[in-house]
Amino acid sequence: MARAATTTDAFNAVAEPRRREILDALAARERSVGELVELLHVAQPVVSKHLRVLREVGLVEVRDDGRRRLYRADARPLQEIYAWVGRYERLWEERFELIDELLASMDTPTDD
Repeated sequence: MARAATTTDAFNAVAEPRRREILDALAARERSVGELVELLHVAQPVVSKHLRVLREVGLVEVRDDGRRRLYRADARPLQEIYAWVGRYERLWEERFELIDELLASMDTPTDD
C-alpha cells in the first residue's frame, strides 16, 4: 500500500518536526512568513513550503493584511489525531496505576 502524500491528512502533515514548530508558533498568534523565518531560523522557501502543506490539510489559514499575508493555526483537523490518541489513554492509565502500586509497595516498611 502506498503511503499517503503529506498533503492529504493532518497525521502525515504533523509528522514533520518543522511543521509542528510552525504550528506551535502560530498557536500563539498569527504571523507573517518573515516572522516565522526569523523565529525559526529557517530559509523563507522552506517555511513557505511547509505552510503550503499545512494549508492544504486545513491546519493553517491565511489572510491578507495590506501587502503582508498573515498565517494562523486552525486546530480543527487535529481533532482526528486527538481522538485516535485518546483510544490509548486507558492503556496509559493502567500502566501508570501499576507503577504507582509498585512505588507504594517500595515505600511500605517491612517487618524484619
